[in-house]
Amino acid sequence: PMMAAVPLGFDIDAPRWDLSTFTGRFQHFLNITDPRTVLVPERELDRAQAIVAACRAGLVPPGSSQEQLLYAKKLYDSAFHPDCGEKMNLFGRMSFQVPGGMALTGFMLQFYRTVPAVVFWQWVNQSFNAIVNYTNRNAASPISLAQIGVAYITATTTALATAVGLNLYTKRAPPLLARWVPFVAVAAANCVNIPMMRQQEIIHGITVTDEDNNELGRSRRAAVKGITQVVVSRITMAAPGMIILPIIMERLEKFPFMQRIRFLHAPLQMLLCGGFLVFMVPAACALFPQRCSLALADLEPELRDSIVAKHGDKVPYVYFNKGL
Repeated sequence: PMMAAVPLGFDIDAPRWDLSTFTGRFQHFLNITDPRTVLVPERELDRAQAIVAACRAGLVPPGSSQEQLLYAKKLYDSAFHPDCGEKMNLFGRMSFQVPGGMALTGFMLQFYRTVPAVVFWQWVNQSFNAIVNYTNRNAASPISLAQIGVAYITATTTALATAVGLNLYTKRAPPLLARWVPFVAVAAANCVNIPMMRQQEIIHGITVTDEDNNELGRSRRAAVKGITQVVVSRITMAAPGMIILPIIMERLEKFPFMQRIRFLHAPLQMLLCGGFLVFMVPAACALFPQRCSLALADLEPELRDSIVAKHGDKVPYVYFNKGL
């Protein structure tokens, strides 16, 4: 097909918002985690990928408006991995966090009273988390199927042990405490699931660069910082829905009309969860810059010495992609 030149001064990869501020990052992630992109058909995603690739080469379909090009970039960012450009599986995309997280959180908060229900929903949730963590890893660090298996089993076991243990412990506690058990289990599992799924980065380090993206070496400390920030983000993402919603439901369930419509409690919790997640997914992703930095002084001594030997004091900070 005929192609036209890219509009003058238009760079499809230039950030549309200021990513050095929380507000800018929030707008950026609100755009690419938009749950509506989950419904976009595969062929339209492939077309968006082709438009972005053409745009990077300096060509665009004739008559393309800037809006159309930016929409193609939005679809591309929502569905393709930032490191390797591969299409991500639907369930692992951040744009699927609202519908997926909404259903799972709703079920975990509704069915928390019996041990079999707790075991089943925590297992389903950890399976979902494992897919998300694998999909959003730093793709430059390969991970074997055996390591994925170990990470999955360890995280699931942690979540189940925490949930079942606390469930039995809270039998004699105030009812609200029992409703908070799913959150504690999810938080504990996140502290295991994410580092295990990304263990290669901790063992071998991740590539760090200078400000102009020139590679400087591999750092394990950078990997630990990036993964810690991701764990904090994920727990923050789940927190408001799983901490505030139980308080709301505890109050609502005392009303006679709520006792008459028990069958609607699960759908209601899901809807309310969705309301929290629409804001919390982009907010949690925006907590820390995606391009993370680490002071030279905080690096491993041998890496620091090699950077100083080559560049003197020209590199005060190193940079790396922390993953999501």
